[in-house]
Amino acid sequence: MYLNKRKAIFLISIFLLVFLLTINDIKSQELKVVDGDTIHLNGKKIRFTGIDTPELRQTCIKEGIKDYCGVTAKQILIDKIGNNTIKCISEGKDRYKRILAECFVNNESLSSYLVRSGYAFAYRRYSKKFIKDENYAKANNLGMWSMKFEYPWDFRKNN
Repeated sequence: MYLNKRKAIFLISIFLLVFLLTINDIKSQELKVVDGDTIHLNGKKIRFTGIDTPELRQTCIKEGIKDYCGVTAKQILIDKIGNNTIKCISEGKDRYKRILAECFVNNESLSSYLVRSGYAFAYRRYSKKFIKDENYAKANNLGMWSMKFEYPWDFRKNN
């Protein structure tokens, strides 16, 4: 009987330790959403690869009304992430020393989600990965595709 109690206490201790480490890992994630395609995760600046979202100060026009589409893209990303844990797959660094990565919430690509919702564009200059998502958003008149807009790369060049 004594040996069984020791085994039970040992197993319970192991389960508690694993549980506490898992909870600590989830709670220790520090996140700041910078804009629609850039986050700070645990002190690292991460730029989503293969997509481009409107700049925060960029506006679009829908039915004659100004829409801050860059702010909207950021909010859509914040809402999608919610309190979930983000997992990123690094693909290197850019010339600004940011980590280039594709990031996921609940195994769903945030980049794909943003492009498919119409608030990000497939950044064809660097990747062909999200073209199908962009075609879907465009065909269904979603997000910025329902507005008059300037592509983010053109907005940056012109402003």
